[in-house]
Parts: sequence; C-alpha cells; structure tokens
Amino acid sequence: MAVAIRADQNDPPVVMPIKQSETLELSVVMPCLNEAETLETCIRKAQRALREANIAGEIVVADNGSDDGSIEIAERLGAKIVNVRAKGYGNALMGGIAVASGNYIVMGDADDSYDFGHIPRFVEQLRKGADLVMGNRFRGGIQKDAMPPLHRYFGNPALTTLGRLFFRSGVGDIYCGLRGFRKDAYQRMALRTTGMEFATEMVVKAMLLELRIAEVPTTLSPDGRNRPPHLRTWRDGWRTLRFFLLYSPRWLFLYPGMALMMVGLLLGLWLLPGPRAVGNVTFDVHTMVYAAAFVLLGFQSIAFAVFTKFFAISDRITSS
Repeated sequence: MAVAIRADQNDPPVVMPIKQSETLELSVVMPCLNEAETLETCIRKAQRALREANIAGEIVVADNGSDDGSIEIAERLGAKIVNVRAKGYGNALMGGIAVASGNYIVMGDADDSYDFGHIPRFVEQLRKGADLVMGNRFRGGIQKDAMPPLHRYFGNPALTTLGRLFFRSGVGDIYCGLRGFRKDAYQRMALRTTGMEFATEMVVKAMLLELRIAEVPTTLSPDGRNRPPHLRTWRDGWRTLRFFLLYSPRWLFLYPGMALMMVGLLLGLWLLPGPRAVGNVTFDVHTMVYAAAFVLLGFQSIAFAVFTKFFAISDRITSS
C-alpha cells in the first residue's frame, strides 16, 4: 500500500493512503534482510523527517528474505513492502526502486547507522536540479567505532581516489549508502550489478552519462544490530576495484598497453645498432625478442581497449 506521512505543526504523524491522482515527491527505499532490531527506528526517523519538512512521501521496505519479523514491523508502521527473492544488496534496491512512486528516491540502509533526519538536505539539492545527491560521511562526521579503521583510513579513501582518477567523479565518499536521486535519472543509468558494487555503479554511470551530481554532509553512527554487517571487506573491495577496471578500459588496457609498447620500442631501438653491454651484462638478440614481444602485447592491449569501448557504447554502458 502506498502511504504518505503528513502532519500539521506539532501533530503526531498520520499515515494516509495515497490517492491515484496524487503525485508523491519522495520515496525512501530501505533494503532489508533481518533488520528487526533497527528497522522500526529507521522508519520512524524517516517518517519524522518527511513530516517536519512537509514532504509528500512514502517509505518502501525492500525485503530480501527476512525471517525475523521485519516484514511485520514494516506493515505495522504503514510502509510499502516489496518482497525481492533474488539475493543481493543491488537486487533488493532495484526491487524497491521499481515499486517506488516518488519522483525522487532517497536510499539508505536499515541498520540505524545513517541519519534519516538528513533527508531534507537531499531533497533540497534534488529540487535545485541535481540528478544524484551523495552523502559525505567524512564531512558530516563519523562516530567512534562506526567504521572500521581499515575502511576509514585505507579502503574508502583509496577507492574514492580511484573513482576520481578513473571517472573524474568529484565525489568525496563514493561508498556512502545514504544518497538521493531522480527516478528518471536512475532509469537512464540502467544499473545491473546485484551486490554491494551497486552503489559504486550508480556513481560511475552518473559520471559516464554526465549527470549533475551534488554532495551533502551526513553522519555515520555504529549500527544498532547485534550481528556482523553484510559487508565483506576484501570481497566487496575487490569487486569494486574490478568494476572500476571493467568500466575504464583506459586504465585496464590502454595505458598499460601504451607503456608496454613504448618500452618495447625504446628497447628495440637501443639494441638496433648492435649488442649493448651494461657492466658485466650484455643485451643482445634475446633481449630484442623480448622487446618485440612487448610491442606486440602492447598493441594487443590497445586493441582490447578500443574493442571494449565499442562494446560499452553498443551495450549502452556509456555514450562516448
């Protein structure tokens, strides 16, 4: 059931069905997998933010197979529920966004680590014309024990820097899970990844499509669950890095190929007059063979970069 959260001044929140003719401005989408400990807190915070900012919106809980009572909690609080059978963070979000009725979407985890009271900040930027609004936890504040040191000081900064280098993203916190976007912009992105790299793909696709990206400060708190998070440091980090390379053939094939070809050419030209001695080591015909191999491998790598780019354009991964 689609619902709107409305109230006047200091009145308590009232959950009302949405009329068919009424247009929702915002849908708050929360992926959920056994989040009974924190889901109610997150829904109530989002409802309060919508009420206090007078935003016509709904709460969408995208359940990914919970068996701990999460669905009952969402139903009791009047949220719209969609059951997503395909496992994965990306699958859950795609399922929730698919049934969202709002022109704008704000997505955030249901573990009570993000502050849904910051929803109006995202809506403000979306109203100003932004297509994607990223939260930045480093600007807003990260509470003690909210993020492992490996993530805070190495993983997140390193992958964010690679995103800036590979795609000129300008985003300061590429992994932030609290973000907002226009639904029509999301449809243009045609996102495909089903796991944790879904959030990264969104930023990359937004850059490739030259969408307008804004950033607002937000905070990160220790999540309220008594179990480990779904995120797996090395597995999900590697999947993000692999995704970067696959979507940036320049760094995967072109630049390494150019470097390899240049080394081979210079080495071959150096040996062209005859054998060269450096100390007690003599470089001769065998080195020439390696130089020729470098040139061939470099050329093939450059060709791969060109073919990958053509594939990306034909498969609508990028437009240029």
